[in-house]
Amino acid sequence: MSTENEGNAVPPAPSAPPVPVASPDASPQAQGTTPEGTDGPAGPGHRTEPTEWQGQSAPAPQAPHAGGHGPAVTGGNEPTAPLPPVPGSAPQPPAAGPAAAWPPPAPSTPAYADGAAAAGGAGGWGASYQQPAPKPRGRGGLVAAVLVAALVAGGLGGGLGYTLARNNDNGSSTTVSASDNGAAQVKRAPGTIANVAARALPSTVTIEAEGSNGDGGTGTGFVFDKQGHIITNNHVVADALDGGKLTATFPDGRKYDAQVVGHAQGYDVAVVKLKNPPSDLNPLPLGDSDKVAVGDETIAIGAPFGLSNTVTTGIISAKNRPVASSDGSATSKASYMSALQTDASINPGNSGGPLLDASGAVIGINSAIQSSGSGGGFGSGGQSGSIGLGFAIPINQAKYVAQQLIRTGKPVYAKIGASVSLEDSTTGAKITDQGAGGAAAVESGGPADQAGLKPGDVITKLDDSVIDSGPTLIGEIWTHKPGDKVTITYKRGGQEHTVQLTLGARAGDS
Repeated sequence: MSTENEGNAVPPAPSAPPVPVASPDASPQAQGTTPEGTDGPAGPGHRTEPTEWQGQSAPAPQAPHAGGHGPAVTGGNEPTAPLPPVPGSAPQPPAAGPAAAWPPPAPSTPAYADGAAAAGGAGGWGASYQQPAPKPRGRGGLVAAVLVAALVAGGLGGGLGYTLARNNDNGSSTTVSASDNGAAQVKRAPGTIANVAARALPSTVTIEAEGSNGDGGTGTGFVFDKQGHIITNNHVVADALDGGKLTATFPDGRKYDAQVVGHAQGYDVAVVKLKNPPSDLNPLPLGDSDKVAVGDETIAIGAPFGLSNTVTTGIISAKNRPVASSDGSATSKASYMSALQTDASINPGNSGGPLLDASGAVIGINSAIQSSGSGGGFGSGGQSGSIGLGFAIPINQAKYVAQQLIRTGKPVYAKIGASVSLEDSTTGAKITDQGAGGAAAVESGGPADQAGLKPGDVITKLDDSVIDSGPTLIGEIWTHKPGDKVTITYKRGGQEHTVQLTLGARAGDS
């Protein structure tokens, strides 16, 4: 018996079963074979090339060796098979010694089964072939009969099939089409991913932004209203802000020039408008991101790495995730959000695209990812792909910002009127001793001043949301509108205090 170890040739089998001779001990001797399980180029010691893992690219595939999965075994005794006895020839004299006994000892376990090398010597893999003695017809004979019957049946079937094919071969096609009844089986019911995607895709666009210096990138947007406004990310259109060019392409191939109506760098939201928009625009319905629950299904649409009209799915894996993102450039300012986290596959090019719920309503704008060796923002920095940590701006916030941009062209931010540290922390957002550019850390007459907050105070909660750092506080404040009343919990001198204040307003990016 011979086994096939990956990369080693299988010895050829005899062309006919050996014929029993007078003496059960007489048999031709086979040449020695290479022991199975030898740790060769493709044996158990064979090393599988690593695949891509944690952002590292997989090595280029090696050209396969001709004739097998690995290099052919060379040197030593090549595997051979015994020749069957020639009919009518004289029997060979019996072999002397116990080595000719039949059956041989049980072979050891092949190395590929448990990693151990096979035992050498008599009885191991590659031991001399011995002629079997005639055996009583029993279960073995029944098996042989079944095999013969199967072979005969197979031969009849093959011959019959060949005859039918030959008699019906008139040069026409032999393909078979599905019946019309099959169409009902693939009907996409409302609520399925395919149905949601089919309804949403016609209202999404792939945005190409080109700067006056030739730089640019690709992102995504979706129809916000029938007047031709498209909502997307600020960083998608940033290259085209100063004399650049914008185009928006629908899945059906229609392409339109567009212009930026307004953009909010801090929110990472922008609104562009199609020039000469079509009359058949269908705005995507907007959901309520405040009612989203962890575990809800999500559907993301975008153009990852320029592959337009790509649909991916996942769930909401977390809510209110504090995220500070940027495109990684030296001049980029951070954007802050209290994000919806999803494991739907999101990559560069998905930016600005809709994150839908199971009904097809927009619950967020895909904006950032966390990836290995990356700061997390989308841009032209060549970040690696999705690792299942994507972040979307809640649509309730994005809707408010978009409406402000359409109405005035400028964003409006809620504020408390105090500067906080942006350093990593787990204790809270600390009000700094001095503000930006030498200004006061607490704005005179502002909301924080009126509430009695002072430099050195550490804010630990905004309403019921835990604040662990300055970016977290900013993201939470920006989920509110100017004029909203919030409750601030802070620590001063080891003592905890609570105060209510009314959020102020700041217009424009500065």
